[in-house]
Amino acid sequence: MGLDDITEKGSDAGIEKAGDAAEQKAGGKGGDKIDKAQQAADDKIGK
Repeated sequence: MGLDDITEKGSDAGIEKAGDAAEQKAGGKGGDKIDKAQQAADDKIGK
């Protein structure tokens, strides 16, 4: 496991935590949009 793997896991965890917080604030509404935003963020950061 290299530094890139550790960084990727950390960014994934942060994105997931932020998405969960957003879904909780939204009262469970807009989950699909939040999931798409999480994926877009992961795609940008993960490269």
